[in-house]
Amino acid sequence: MAGRINDDDVKAVRDAVPIDAVVSEYLQLRNAGGGNLKGLCPFHDEKSPSFHVSTAKGLYHCFGCQEGGDTVDFIMKIDHLSFAETIERLASQAGITLRYEEGGYTPGRQQGERTRLVEAHKAAAQFYVEQLDSPEAEIARKFLAERGFDQAAAQHFAVGYSPAGWDHLTRFLRGRGFSDQELVLAGLSQEGRRGPIDRFRGRLMWPIRDIAGEVVGFGARKLRDDDNGPKYLNTPETPLYRKSQVLYGIDLAKKEIAKTNRAVVVEGYTDVMACHLAGVTTAIATCGTSFGEGHIKILRRLLMDNANAEVIFTFDGDAAGQKAALRAFEDDQKFAAETSIAITPGGMDPCDLRLAKGDPAVADLVETRTPLFEFALRHVVSRHNLDTTVGRAAALDEAAPIVAHIKNSSIQHESAVQLAGMLGILDTQFVVRRVGQLARWARERGRDGGDQGRGQRRGGPAAAPEPERPAPGPRGPALNLRSPAHRVERELLKLALQRPDLVSPAFDAYGTDEFTAPPYATVRQCIEDAGGATAADHDYLTRVIDAAADDTVRAMVRELAVEPLHTRRDPDDAYAGVQLVAVRLAAVTHRVTEIRGTLQRLGPRADPEHLTAVQNELWVLQQYGQSLRERGYAAL
Repeated sequence: MAGRINDDDVKAVRDAVPIDAVVSEYLQLRNAGGGNLKGLCPFHDEKSPSFHVSTAKGLYHCFGCQEGGDTVDFIMKIDHLSFAETIERLASQAGITLRYEEGGYTPGRQQGERTRLVEAHKAAAQFYVEQLDSPEAEIARKFLAERGFDQAAAQHFAVGYSPAGWDHLTRFLRGRGFSDQELVLAGLSQEGRRGPIDRFRGRLMWPIRDIAGEVVGFGARKLRDDDNGPKYLNTPETPLYRKSQVLYGIDLAKKEIAKTNRAVVVEGYTDVMACHLAGVTTAIATCGTSFGEGHIKILRRLLMDNANAEVIFTFDGDAAGQKAALRAFEDDQKFAAETSIAITPGGMDPCDLRLAKGDPAVADLVETRTPLFEFALRHVVSRHNLDTTVGRAAALDEAAPIVAHIKNSSIQHESAVQLAGMLGILDTQFVVRRVGQLARWARERGRDGGDQGRGQRRGGPAAAPEPERPAPGPRGPALNLRSPAHRVERELLKLALQRPDLVSPAFDAYGTDEFTAPPYATVRQCIEDAGGATAADHDYLTRVIDAAADDTVRAMVRELAVEPLHTRRDPDDAYAGVQLVAVRLAAVTHRVTEIRGTLQRLGPRADPEHLTAVQNELWVLQQYGQSLRERGYAAL
């Protein structure tokens, strides 16, 4: 039975690893104000960033899909790890040695499956790197040298060599404590006649890393004529490796992609190396598969769906390259970024181009790109006989939708005029109107729900109303928790969770009945159960979350703890005072309305003593309300 990780060590891990550092490994974050950060949610498709991170609170929350939690929750969800595996990974990053209870720690038995597979890949990558210096690997070093890669380049990309024998790596990893079952599951070994043998033998090896920098697989290049395998052999699909969800070089390129809002997609491992060494450090490549949906999601999170961002595809000028470019164009609308294509001269790939003409030629290749829609347009038009009326009409039918899907409206209009010229249609406005009509139809389909995977929420939490959601607790009518009637209650609770120093001790005197939305009354109760805002300390927010009765309430607490405050400036005592007064005044006004209703129901035959008591309460509340309006915070 696996030992439980010591609670103090779990807390130390949570405190040691900043949430923004962890989340930034997976998506680009930018300032959201109030000390918060925001980005495109990695858990659902969206066009506008609604994923918020509070570095001070160590929490994240998506206002689109309602996912939220702390650093551990994020890693568990995004990498599909168990709690123990997540703590082990974060502890390793932070240099914290974990203690295990209930019988001590047996590494081979108690680490989670994914952690074990990652460790096996890490050890394998180091093994391959060391083997590249062996006499047997002369053929691999020659291969690299012939393509312009020296020892420093090989070290930078951790290129290695797999020995030609049957089970060199398998025996090495067994010695490190890994079982045969783990090695086969990882795709590092495969079943042979007499037990597991190495999957990769006598090949040049590239480690394939995920966006967080963990080695999850390998790409292997054939070096010898007697190798009957394919030219390139990749790790098979495993619990770690999904070829449709990894991009070679993304670990090296991600920061520059986010910084420059540009990504360059090339076709192979050596092309990525050539580009990076030539200064194009945003280059990445797919791993033996076409560029698809999973790869798009990775880049969108890094590019933040910035309309000024750009994705540049490089393809050979041959038929296969043109086919690949057109296939990439089919996915163009899944990017907010502009897409371009750079055709390599003479059919050379970036690696050949660097070898033949040097680093500047590779950099120039990227700079001489063409918008992908222009490439697609020329390709479509070239397939028709423009000397005939029928041919021109057919070309227009096929080309007009391409122009209609151009994101920039001014470029769209200009391209429609150019299309008329390309087709030899003298009535330019006819083509412009045709394109405009198709563009309108496309927008209408999007509004009617045809734009589902692109995110229907157009703004973050401060920009658009929150969709109605059921209140925690007993089911009742859905509440729009961002309505004006509830906004001040929401803002006060945000202050109580994010800046308790500004609202205490006054906040702790507020009853749950002063919060008219049941979810907010529930959160108010959680704060009280956690000791109140006055008792806020390092563990205050954790205590509030722990006081929640269920996941729905916990999610609400995390959401309020992360959502930006509705002030452009840093919140201060004056801002907090306005919210405190507004909530109290709303409660007083609500009570005054109730009492007036009671007086009306009592009528002239009411018990005089009871009538007097009700009238006195009404008078006191009216005076208090007047005082709140005139004196503000001083009247609380």
